[in-house]
Amino acid sequence: MDIADLLNREHVVAGLRTNDKPMLLSDLSQRAARVLAFDPQALLDPLQCREALGSTGVGAGVAIPHARISRLRRFFGLFARLDKPIDFESIDGQPVDLVFLLLAPELANTDQLAALACVARALRNPDTAAKLRAARNTTEICELLDLPLKGHA
Repeated sequence: MDIADLLNREHVVAGLRTNDKPMLLSDLSQRAARVLAFDPQALLDPLQCREALGSTGVGAGVAIPHARISRLRRFFGLFARLDKPIDFESIDGQPVDLVFLLLAPELANTDQLAALACVARALRNPDTAAKLRAARNTTEICELLDLPLKGHA
């Protein structure tokens, strides 16, 4: 599994403006809900429940908020580079500026673990993270994440 299995170019946001973790989770839920034709609250509630168990801020400025969603048929990913880092209660106490929302089908089990590992491996690579932070726009971010052009696979 790689990032391109979880994310496409239309779901990459450079310079997302947000003030805090609750606002970020709400914004991500609304963006995902528009694409998936879900009620935003049906996505936000499981994300908040997961965060209540412990922060999904994995360190080095990276967060991977994730949840299993009933009625979701396939994995959904959304990547956002924040315009300024925010407190995410990360394990290392560092603010977060690279965020990968990962929504999984309710019965994904081991596939969800593989997806999380894939995202963490890619975003926590110091070289990749530095390049993502330095990218000038969404196109450069997509190239760094090796996302295929629309219609190509």
